[in-house]
Amino acid sequence: MTIYNLGSINLDHLYQLDHFVRPGETMASNSYQCLLGGKGANQSVALAKAGATVKHIGAVHHSDQAVLRQLEDLGVDTSLVAQLDVPTGHAIIQLNKQAENCIILYQGANHALTQEQVDQALSTAEPGDWILLQNETNLIEYTMKKAQQQGVKVAFNPAPMDAALTKQVLELVDLLIVNEVEAMDLIGTTDIDSTIAAFPKVYPELAVLMTLGKAGVYYFKGSETVFAAAFSVQAVDTTAAGDTFIGFILSSLMKGEEMKNAITRACAASAICVTRLGAASAIPTQDEVTEFLAKNT
Repeated sequence: MTIYNLGSINLDHLYQLDHFVRPGETMASNSYQCLLGGKGANQSVALAKAGATVKHIGAVHHSDQAVLRQLEDLGVDTSLVAQLDVPTGHAIIQLNKQAENCIILYQGANHALTQEQVDQALSTAEPGDWILLQNETNLIEYTMKKAQQQGVKVAFNPAPMDAALTKQVLELVDLLIVNEVEAMDLIGTTDIDSTIAAFPKVYPELAVLMTLGKAGVYYFKGSETVFAAAFSVQAVDTTAAGDTFIGFILSSLMKGEEMKNAITRACAASAICVTRLGAASAIPTQDEVTEFLAKNT
């Protein structure tokens, strides 16, 4: 089985600072790195490192061959990535001493996908395959409908959150993956407990994974609820933690693992990720996750 990932590919310009730049302030950074990023690329790398077969659907500027080679070296199939005369998307990331980040995003080629590209990419997809989407590209609803027509399951991570768009497409989604803020924005609640209680009432057929950072992860669908605690580590950079979780959870579910075990393994991968600087470069391998679990469970 294959996971198709319609997702962003960015160049991340990462600046480490004492604190976030304030209005009118000029500040020298403590360090600078240019790294492969974008929620889509990060999640594709996480899927590949977790052992899944992943084909990335996206776009970059035709001059950025190094970006494609890096994805390929990390195990991602880039044959469905268009090479355009449009700048590759990028992000400017401020990282403070508390491991918090502040991000400016430029969409670029990530919003230049075409229906023809999606049609061609999914032409060989089969029932039982998955497609994963985030909210950093265009053609989200079109792609979901195309996938549904072919019996392909849809996983959606609506980040950055657009509540109106998300509500519009939820009937096409098999698995929704959100953090607590995104979940509350979507349901219109103000606390975790009421959000969990409201989801099955508002969307009774929807499977939801809700990540709570250090507090762990909930899964719920109808009357079924599963919880797994997070692992306690010293975080230095949380940039790709959620993307790492998503890649490992989907890979585990495709392998037929039980939900509790899948969540625990994905939490372990995310815990390792936050102890490292960067995005795609911080995502651990399967062996590293297995070793971490052996020491921490």
